[in-house]
Amino acid sequence: QVQLVESGGGLVQAGGSLRLSCAASGRAVSNTAMGWFRQALGKERVFVAGLTWSGGSTYYADSVKGRFTISRDNAKNTVYLQMNSLKPEDTAVYYCAADRSRSTVVARTIGSYDYWGQGTQVTVSS
Repeated sequence: QVQLVESGGGLVQAGGSLRLSCAASGRAVSNTAMGWFRQALGKERVFVAGLTWSGGSTYYADSVKGRFTISRDNAKNTVYLQMNSLKPEDTAVYYCAADRSRSTVVARTIGSYDYWGQGTQVTVSS
């Protein structure tokens, strides 16, 4: 049974930073493609960032490129999303997801991911 548990969300002022964590159990992140999605109130869940199972490739949504960084710590079996220069429009529930495929391309659709965390709220005040 694969479980993903997000943490690190909270309230931050515009321009601030947060680091989200996604602790995995039941599967090693070292050989798993991982992604972060977000869902703002009343909107669809959208892709934010992802990395391939090898860790060799990353991909970011245009809206966060240059501000967010996805990374993983294999020893801690944890994936991170470092978020800098936060904007009010980054306010959303952020979800971690795992993709069992061995694709060399970062998956960007919800249907590509097999496992999901429960989400963590990020609120950016202006």
